[in-house]
Amino acid sequence: MPKQRITKEMVVNAAFEIARDGGMEQVMVKNIAEKIGCSVQPIYSYCKNMEGLRQDVAGQVGCFIQQYIEAHIDKKDLFRSTGRAYIQLAKEEPHLFKIFILHKRRGISSLDGLYQAEAGPHTAGFIANELHIGIEQARRLHLHMMIYTIGIGTIFSVTTPGISADEIYTQQEEAYEAFLRQALEDRRIEG
Repeated sequence: MPKQRITKEMVVNAAFEIARDGGMEQVMVKNIAEKIGCSVQPIYSYCKNMEGLRQDVAGQVGCFIQQYIEAHIDKKDLFRSTGRAYIQLAKEEPHLFKIFILHKRRGISSLDGLYQAEAGPHTAGFIANELHIGIEQARRLHLHMMIYTIGIGTIFSVTTPGISADEIYTQQEEAYEAFLRQALEDRRIEG
């Protein structure tokens, strides 16, 4: 029987599936070799260090999450449905959610820096147009909801037997309403 040629793509895909099922801490050479059905030797040829492989897996996680969110948003209510999609992701893919949330973000020294790194350049403008608020109010609203969604999504992904999704969505909606009221009040005061 001919030897199976192991490729870097096979290694990264196997590592991704292992991380998806059990978390990044389960991404080990022996587990990857077992998943692929080979010895550890071919894995070592692609994994000079595990940090590089974990970065490749984190990149694949980022792509997965982007596709997941795009598939689960309501185009008529993009802002709120995006937050709900992240909560749904935390429920359905808790290990991937944790990898995405907990990956190192280098060069960030403020919440504004985090916002600049995580939000698209036109996001605040889009939110401002949708909600009829100023750009600065939209940016603050979005930052507040990012922080809140990351926090409540993390709680959701690490609790057992688990908080009901309805309770989480209700809490998220209450936060959105409170932050939106504040944005509208800020617009009135600043306007």
